[in-house]
Amino acid sequence: MIREPSALHAAAQILRRDLKLAFRRPGEWLQPVAFFLIVTMLFPLALDPELSRLRQLAPGALWVAALLASILAIEFLFREDGRDGTLEQYALSGHSFAWLLLAKTAAHWLLTGLPLAIAAPLAALGLGAPAAALPGILAALLLGSVSLSLLGAIGAGLTLGIRRGGALLSLLVLPLAIPTLVFGARATQLAIQGDSLAGPLYLLAALGVFGLTLAPLAAAAAVRISLE
Repeated sequence: MIREPSALHAAAQILRRDLKLAFRRPGEWLQPVAFFLIVTMLFPLALDPELSRLRQLAPGALWVAALLASILAIEFLFREDGRDGTLEQYALSGHSFAWLLLAKTAAHWLLTGLPLAIAAPLAALGLGAPAAALPGILAALLLGSVSLSLLGAIGAGLTLGIRRGGALLSLLVLPLAIPTLVFGARATQLAIQGDSLAGPLYLLAALGVFGLTLAPLAAAAAVRISLE
C-alpha cells in the first residue's frame, strides 16, 4: 500500500521547488535587496551629512526602506502559481492548504526577508550606526521581516485575482505593518544608542508568533476566495 506524503513533507517539497524556481529568476529576489540598499544610500546624500543627524534618522530610514522593499517583492508570492493553476492543485491536494501556503511564505522570507536583514547592517553603517549596534539591528530586522512576510502573504492572497493589484496590496499591508515598523525602529534606535533593546525585540517576536498562528489560515482563506 502506497502511503501519501504528509502535509509537512509536501510543504518541504514546495519550499524546495520555490527556491529552485527563484534561483532561475534571480532578478525577482535581488530587486528588493537592491531597492533597499539604494534607498538607504540616498539618505546621506539628500540630508545633512552630520553624523549625529544621520544616526537619528537611521532607524526610520532602515525600516521604511525594508517595508517598501518587502511589499515590492510580495506581489510575486502567489501570482505565477495562481496563473498556471498550481494553487488550485494545492487546494485540491487533500493536504492542509495553510501549511502549503506557509511553505511558500517561508520561501519568500528566505529569498527576501533574510537578505534584507543581512544587508541591513551594511546600510546602517552607511547611516552612521556604530559597529556595536549591528548585531541588534540584524536581530530586529530578522524578527520584523518574518512579520512583514506573513502580513504580505495575506495581502497577496486577497489581491490574487486582481490585475495590477500592487497598489491595493500596498494599501492593505501598510496599515497592518505599522506595529512592526514602530517596534523595529525603536529596537534599532536603542541599538544605536547602546541601550537594552530586549523589550522591542520581545514585541517583534510576539508579533511573529501571532503571525505564524493566524496568517497562514487567513492567507489560505483569502486564496480560496480569489480562486472561486
